[in-house]
Amino acid sequence: TGIPAHVTLNHLDIPQVLQDEYGGWLSPKIVKDFKEFADVCFREFGSKVSHWTTITEPNIIGLTGDFVPHSWCSPKFETINCYADSSADWIYIKVHNMLIAHSEAVRLYRTKYQRYQGGWIGLNIYSFWCQPFSNSSADLEATLRVKSFMFDWVLSPVTIGDYPELMKSIASTRLPSFTNSQSEVLKGSFDFMAINYYASGYISDNSNSSKAGASGFQADMAAIMRVNKNDPPTMGPFLPTRVPEDFSGLEKMLHYLKEKYGNPPIYIHENGFAAGLENVLNDTARIAYLEGYIGSTLEASRSGVQVRGYFVWSFLDVYEFLGGYKKGFGLYHVDFDDEKRHRTPKLSAHWYSSFLKNNVSVVFSIESAGLEATSLYSQ
Repeated sequence: TGIPAHVTLNHLDIPQVLQDEYGGWLSPKIVKDFKEFADVCFREFGSKVSHWTTITEPNIIGLTGDFVPHSWCSPKFETINCYADSSADWIYIKVHNMLIAHSEAVRLYRTKYQRYQGGWIGLNIYSFWCQPFSNSSADLEATLRVKSFMFDWVLSPVTIGDYPELMKSIASTRLPSFTNSQSEVLKGSFDFMAINYYASGYISDNSNSSKAGASGFQADMAAIMRVNKNDPPTMGPFLPTRVPEDFSGLEKMLHYLKEKYGNPPIYIHENGFAAGLENVLNDTARIAYLEGYIGSTLEASRSGVQVRGYFVWSFLDVYEFLGGYKKGFGLYHVDFDDEKRHRTPKLSAHWYSSFLKNNVSVVFSIESAGLEATSLYSQ
């Protein structure tokens, strides 16, 4: 087909047996097992895979805690409160081990496979553009903390071999340290950076959380987030259910990575719109959403960001960790009440197909899409 294969080695879940044996990502033992798993994948499939992503969204644990609990937790480790909120310091430990595992997999690929397979390898993070809720110094400082704790937390180690200074100054000794050898392996352990992006967020200060006795990751970050200013505060990932008025957040996020990390090659692995169960095929809101963020990506590319690829989340409606079957992100509707799981293209599928065929102006009507809707795309 000519479509390069992008493969992720780990996305949120790991085998339960590793949880039962040693606590999964809580133990440094997982580094060896992850490296051996990666070795099998590189050896068996590397000739067909052009881009490897070691781990998707390690930083999302900071917002969610363990929202796949039966995979992350084991009753054997009774001293670990796996079902606690995301204030626990085990968040730092897990991501620390993820970063070391990532770097070892990259070193393996580069020394054993990359020369003759010719692929690329990198790391993915969950992202959202951060803008201060107000012009107060407290909200401005909170916005800087969120960027440090959510993005630089993962990207600084793979770039310079250590956590960001702001994060270290706040978390202090509760943040694990890399050995000199680990730091050297981490430095430059990516051929590309990848992001998942769904929405921007307004950031406000929440320094009172630590004064109230809270501790751990979210108390250290000390911030409250909102998708819109009139929304209630949230500490979880953003599910876009409304088309934003401003799409520039993705462009700004891409420029942040360019300026902070030396303009690396960047892939947008996920960008999509969650819709409910009503009027699922006539999804004009999704078209407007995709149109806006593809335009934002294009603006970033035109101004010098090395955007190498863009992926819509997702091709099909699937089971979503945040929303189950009630949030359909797919370009194709799947009837989960039908044992054959019948698939039907939504209006957005027709729009995206025409966009990929490089149509400068695409007008959908009853004749072209079979649905009563019209959308105009102009580059």
